[in-house]
Amino acid sequence: MSTLQEIFSPDGAFARAIDGYRIRPQQVEMAERIAEAIKNNAVFIAEAGTGTGKTFAYLVPALKSNGKVIVSTGTKTLQDQLFNKDLPTVRDILKAPVKIALLKGRANYVCPYHLQRSLADGRFLTREDAADARRISVFAKTTQSGDKAECVEVNENSPVWQHVTSTRDNCLGQECPDYKECFVMQARKEAMAADLVVVNHHLFFADVMLRDEGMAELLPACNTVIFDEAHQLPEVATLFFGDSVSTAQFLDLARDARTEALTHARDCLDLPVASKALEKAAKDLRLAVGIDAGRFSAGQLLEKPEFAPALQGLLEEIARFAAILETQAERAEGLEKCWQRAGELVQRLSQWQQPADAGYVYWGEAFTHSLQLNATPLDVANIFRKQMGGHPRAWIFTSATLAVQGKFHHYCAELGLGDPDSACWHSPFDYGEQAVLYAPLGMPDPNAWNYTESVVDAAWPAVKAAGGGAFFLCTSLRAMRRTHELLKAKLEDEGIDMPLLVQGEGSKNDLLQRFRHHGAAILVGSQSFWEGVDVRGEALSLVVIDKIPFAPPDDPVLSARIEEMKKQGRNAFMEYQLPRAVINVKQGAGRLIRDEADKGVLMICDPRLISKPYGRRVWQSLPPMKRTRELQVVLDFFANR
Repeated sequence: MSTLQEIFSPDGAFARAIDGYRIRPQQVEMAERIAEAIKNNAVFIAEAGTGTGKTFAYLVPALKSNGKVIVSTGTKTLQDQLFNKDLPTVRDILKAPVKIALLKGRANYVCPYHLQRSLADGRFLTREDAADARRISVFAKTTQSGDKAECVEVNENSPVWQHVTSTRDNCLGQECPDYKECFVMQARKEAMAADLVVVNHHLFFADVMLRDEGMAELLPACNTVIFDEAHQLPEVATLFFGDSVSTAQFLDLARDARTEALTHARDCLDLPVASKALEKAAKDLRLAVGIDAGRFSAGQLLEKPEFAPALQGLLEEIARFAAILETQAERAEGLEKCWQRAGELVQRLSQWQQPADAGYVYWGEAFTHSLQLNATPLDVANIFRKQMGGHPRAWIFTSATLAVQGKFHHYCAELGLGDPDSACWHSPFDYGEQAVLYAPLGMPDPNAWNYTESVVDAAWPAVKAAGGGAFFLCTSLRAMRRTHELLKAKLEDEGIDMPLLVQGEGSKNDLLQRFRHHGAAILVGSQSFWEGVDVRGEALSLVVIDKIPFAPPDDPVLSARIEEMKKQGRNAFMEYQLPRAVINVKQGAGRLIRDEADKGVLMICDPRLISKPYGRRVWQSLPPMKRTRELQVVLDFFANR
């Protein structure tokens, strides 16, 4: 019997340590395949359905591998859970003498230099912000890690955090007077010394692979990289293999330069005037796009009459500002850093203004107060494959949703993985008994003006039969807001006292806590609730998906990719849009059944699931639930559960 089989056996280490431990053949097989891939420095892709126990299946061989391992997760929440709970549990059970470390992006750590400077400047305008700043100051004196997740007294979304943490732009590095107290450097040193480091995908691409020279040694020293929630990688890779510049960076630079000048260059009277002019030029560029937030191709932006002059105006102001900063740069490290930042902004803005690379799509995204200009690669496969080259190591990709109808072609093509070893383990849950897939009859075309009304009307009897415990997963914010309005009206009309929660009313964690606590509520959400949500028991027994989540075809990156695939004679819909939508549906469906005792209904309202030939690819990729088009079957299911 292999040692892995002993560890996972009915009388093995896990069974002795964990109450109610149950052996799962899928978990043992997965652990063995991952151990083999680590040993052979191979690429391995593993889809493991909910309840397989995939976290322990990769942690056990990782901790037994005797090499340096990086585990990268989809979210900081999962990162914290791995580091604080799962890893210590497995390490203790295995009695493995392995040193572990947690590493996040620099925006997660208090910066002593920026904290002190912000407090001294009296930068906080509201009483609440000033109180948060004082709380962070107390936290900074007592914390070992400086990780803002541990500062529970201050909301993670407090605007104060951006003033008391550093960015890649404004970090002074080794020139910083507080370098010895730097929490970011401390976390990096611990990561360098550890056998297993937990990062997240954003950090992996931004720091480890691409941009930050301070981390250049981490990847070469590692023998194994494990990506959990690996379905998110193509999206994150696209973000980081591209380039972007935001009007917010110009505003930050102007503010930081003014602050530095107050201390070190009071006699330079040109600098405050030029910083105000730079701020105005950055705000004018945002205003040139119009008041609405949204995504625009470079062509759409250039059609706006005020855009090109505003872009040229900002370029001239930043060049002028850089020239003034150059005359003051020798007076202090902070001023020199500002001069370097100004030079980088000149370069990035010039590159966007005069696109040189045909393999990139140029576009902009307008937010409420800022405009971000992006250059995004049309294809990340070649870049990612190149990053995987060099030093031989194992690359493990795992998630509950990577395959389309059991095949990984789409995923491998997106990341340039070739045809590696792969495996699919289905969930051990009895979906035929535990769940029903319901596609209601008589739904209108998803583009019909009254489609959201039809979704709520069709779902309402199921919501009442379930007694709440319902998630409405919407494919757009507009549909989410309308769904919330309609449900509110129905609850009021029928005098039903059932809590109705909607995304945006609080943080995601806060909403989920309230939803779980009540046990019979309705929660309406969009993209961020489709994945990473774990609600067990009757608190969630109905998941309603309004439409198959195809990305909007007018998205500038998607439309450029579709155009490129058409030029190559390929079918963009079948090769790219549909597989992505299938993976998203699988994510949404995965919210329903979280353990052996759960029972529930997955309601997909989109009539294309049945009426279009491609609908079969969607429902055949879902777990083997009982399927129905009859409302009565759903009502009976809830009555008998």
